[in-house]
Amino acid sequence: MAREDQAAGLRRMTGGAVRTIAVTSGKGGVGKTNVSVNLAVALAEAGQRVLLFDADLGLANVDVLLGLQARRNLSHVVSGECGLREIILRGPGGIGIVPASSGTQRMAELTPAEHAGLIRAFSELEDEVDVLVVDTAAGISDTVVSFSRAAQEVLVVVCDEPTSITDAYALIKLLSRDYGLDRFHVVSNLVPGAAEGRALFDKIRRVTDRFLDVTLDHAGVIPEDPYVRRAVQQQRAVVEAFPSSRAAEAFRQLARQVLAWPLRRDADGRLQFFFERLVALQGEEAGLP
Repeated sequence: MAREDQAAGLRRMTGGAVRTIAVTSGKGGVGKTNVSVNLAVALAEAGQRVLLFDADLGLANVDVLLGLQARRNLSHVVSGECGLREIILRGPGGIGIVPASSGTQRMAELTPAEHAGLIRAFSELEDEVDVLVVDTAAGISDTVVSFSRAAQEVLVVVCDEPTSITDAYALIKLLSRDYGLDRFHVVSNLVPGAAEGRALFDKIRRVTDRFLDVTLDHAGVIPEDPYVRRAVQQQRAVVEAFPSSRAAEAFRQLARQVLAWPLRRDADGRLQFFFERLVALQGEEAGLP
């Protein structure tokens, strides 16, 4: 009951606005999707109504990670074959999952009627979602850039490997220099402990402080934990499967950090605004007027 009251209080404080968070990484293999899934479940555990959008178009695996089967996806909504609610899968903690779709790749080519239909579909969920977590692809493709620019917040997942660090920096540099993003949150994943996670963050911040005009925030540390692998093998979120594990508690702490972020004053809090921006930005990438 107290958790529900707290969630209701948060909704009143934010005026019903929806937080939109793009979870991304410079390279694959750093646990980005696992972070997206467990962050979503931890946020739901904290009383938030969460929608997880699987936007990794080339390697969609949120449903696989959770042992779910998607019969339809976003392309069926775009084509008018079904409504958005009909494709949403229900995951642990009651999170909603929008399955990835090759149809999203052609957003830049949608007709005005398709644009309006897609935006209207998401606007219908306006009063049912507190947080939208977008699991992007890894790397610096145009699609990743568009999702990151459309979101209010960008959460960069990095692990302590040279390629992960350099690729994370390359992503931040691209989004900063070419697209004007000036604030990023970094989560240190698969590290032995808090000290190592902080040291990893400091490595990246030293370089960004020297060469880029950005603000980096250390969102948290997810420790290397054998229970994560066991949860993956069971196709479950570690927060749900092993709630007392170190990783599960770290994801809960990450969720608390996310909920403490102030909503950006320059960002429209409507859920449909994210998709309006996404459609416009992908059209821009394609050189459309």
